[in-house]
Amino acid sequence: MTKVIVAGAAGRMGQRIIHMVQAHPELELSGAFERPGNPAIGRDAGAISGLGETGVAISEGVESVVQDADVLIDFTFHEATVEFARVAATHGVAMVIGTTGLTGDELAAIKKLAQAHFPCVQSPNMAVGVNVLFKLVEKAAGILGDAYDVEIVEAHHRMKKDAPSGTALKLGQMAAAALGRDLAQVGVMERNGIIGERTDKEIGIQTIRGGDIVGEHTVFFAGAGERLEITHRATSRDNFARGAALAAAWISKQPNGMYTMFDVLDLDHF
Repeated sequence: MTKVIVAGAAGRMGQRIIHMVQAHPELELSGAFERPGNPAIGRDAGAISGLGETGVAISEGVESVVQDADVLIDFTFHEATVEFARVAATHGVAMVIGTTGLTGDELAAIKKLAQAHFPCVQSPNMAVGVNVLFKLVEKAAGILGDAYDVEIVEAHHRMKKDAPSGTALKLGQMAAAALGRDLAQVGVMERNGIIGERTDKEIGIQTIRGGDIVGEHTVFFAGAGERLEITHRATSRDNFARGAALAAAWISKQPNGMYTMFDVLDLDHF
């Protein structure tokens, strides 16, 4: 059995990840932790998530549980994720990272640590359907080409801290790469006022925040006289948590280095 520890165990995603780890036949929940001062510290990780007693208490900080782990699953905050990666490197513990909002420098730091010390799956979205969406968007952009304008609209709950979502940015990157563009150069994340005509190369990414929307992403390919829309709607966080559990079981058998959900799902040939 692969021993898994869960970061942010008392949070919404942490609770669902605990459920999916417990349900996976190859995984065992060996530890769960929260940031210092969290009121959930000391409580049973299963009980707090509605799963029932697991015998695993939520601990304070990663150092308290990392020694008894094969894989660390983290969906917390980008600055914390980098620190967890440094700890994982010290102990040779694999990681599954679903944290969004990671900067280029942070991703580079994690990649450097992983290549030398541990295997890591990093993806802005672990859901199987979303990863298929990434590939569909790449294919559609490559086929339709410059004759179609690419626009992306994403919607999430009012508590989400980063915008655009990591998933929307990844969708933009997949489309841009297929079109021979660089999203950092052509991405338009906001429009307001007299902005003039849309340029031929830009890729728009717009954000909606409200209520308890789990996650919705639509990619528009708008051409002359027709429009193609590809949409993914998540109605439960279980899709992300289930993918994280799948990734944890897979990464425990891999050599050091950085991987994506495309590797886990064998989608690179698609």
